[in-house]
Amino acid sequence: MSPRKKRLIHFGISAVLIVMGVVGLLVLTASKPEMKKRKPPAPVPMVRTIQTKGGPKTVYIRGEGTVRPLREITLVPEVGGKVVDVSPALVNGGVFSKGDTLLQIDPVDYELAVTLAEAKVKDAESRLELAEEEALAAVEEWRLLYQDSSNEDKKPPALVAKEPQLAAARAGLEADKADLRKALLNLERTKLKAPFAGRVGEEKVDVGQYVSPGQSLGTLYSTEAAEILVPLEGGDLFWFDVPAFTSTDGRGAPAVVRASIAGRELSWPGKVVRTEGRLDERTRMIHVIVRVDKPYARKPPLVFGLFVTVEIEGRKIEKAAIIPRGTL
Repeated sequence: MSPRKKRLIHFGISAVLIVMGVVGLLVLTASKPEMKKRKPPAPVPMVRTIQTKGGPKTVYIRGEGTVRPLREITLVPEVGGKVVDVSPALVNGGVFSKGDTLLQIDPVDYELAVTLAEAKVKDAESRLELAEEEALAAVEEWRLLYQDSSNEDKKPPALVAKEPQLAAARAGLEADKADLRKALLNLERTKLKAPFAGRVGEEKVDVGQYVSPGQSLGTLYSTEAAEILVPLEGGDLFWFDVPAFTSTDGRGAPAVVRASIAGRELSWPGKVVRTEGRLDERTRMIHVIVRVDKPYARKPPLVFGLFVTVEIEGRKIEKAAIIPRGTL
């Protein structure tokens, strides 16, 4: 068989197969049931319902802040000299009471200054007594000379009565007394005493060190009270009293300070006492100050620097219901 006939046979078979496929597709399409359009049902969301009871409810405002001392000062001497004694309490974390001597500067130079000042006062008193006696004698002599004249009822001239000399002697005495008071004050200042009861935050001095006036020797902070600075939005302050801000009677809202320390969850009663003097320009928040009295009275204490949560008690709503925040 020639190649041409073979190609014709192959072409014929292919054409027959294509025609059979097209016919089969048409038959299947014609027998397929017609799809009907219909509107899908609306989806029903899954919900959870709870029961609530209405009644009077108190609003609580929550915030966070860091505990800081009510008062914190830098310990500096007012006189210079060598340190001869340091209290055992003057260490980082040391505890002291009001009036305790924390540091002693060598007082010898200042004791000598007091002795010299006392001697000057004695000398000035002696010179004043001598001037007074000389003035009395001069006045008496003047009266003896002019007792029969027309000047009998007049006072002697100031120079005759030595009034300038008396004034100078009195002024010198007062000046020497002032020097004595200053010397005594400097002697007293050789002892640096605690102005309040508290703890030591930092110490930078030891025995044998020479210190000069104004030099920083450490940091002291009081333990009579602690303050927490709580940043809140302006609308939150509507719900509670802030002295001199939202109330005029000086009463502040009660608060509870909560913290986790030494593996325990503890709380301390507090009170809103004020706000800071200005709005935070960066965050647009108002800083509310909550005070806690005697933070170190219990153990473990409310240590300064601790990050805490503050819950402020606000106003009471007579008809209200509490619902979970997730429902909003």
